[in-house]
Amino acid sequence: MTDIINVLYDEDALDQRNAELAALIAEAGYQKLLVIAVLKGSFVFAADLLRALYRAGVPLEVEFMSLSSYGAGTKSSGNVEVVRDVDADVRDRDILLIDDILESGRTLAFAKTMLSERGASRVDVAVLLDKKGKRVAEIEAEYVGFDCPDKFVVGYGMDKAHMYREVPFVGHLTEI
Repeated sequence: MTDIINVLYDEDALDQRNAELAALIAEAGYQKLLVIAVLKGSFVFAADLLRALYRAGVPLEVEFMSLSSYGAGTKSSGNVEVVRDVDADVRDRDILLIDDILESGRTLAFAKTMLSERGASRVDVAVLLDKKGKRVAEIEAEYVGFDCPDKFVVGYGMDKAHMYREVPFVGHLTEI
């Protein structure tokens, strides 16, 4: 089977929305901001948003975290495990978690709770895509790039079996 990628959000829309999100974040009054990108899917969005935050004059530090609720399978187990933790002390810091998509919410709710329990002053969430119809955890993102239709999306860091992360836009797949 071959996949066709149907464009949902092109490069210009992504650039514009990142600048808008950075302006909103710049106005939020963060202190001692630590931005944590949740790997792997967020890496392209995080990089572009971080550059937009620089242009908006937001001082910050960057960390990375990898979480998994899938293990070796393709369906979520519902249990989240920390695959790679942050190195920085989060106590008394404002945290901005960046992820590619907020779907079930389990992973981001877990991360937000964990960082709060470690003493973070504030833990907010920025996501590129919000797929509200799939939510099972009580969590909403403070910053949302776009609402996501109920389709399997790829590109801009998101993958299907480790493919399509390099695609410079967000699209959904059609198999032919």
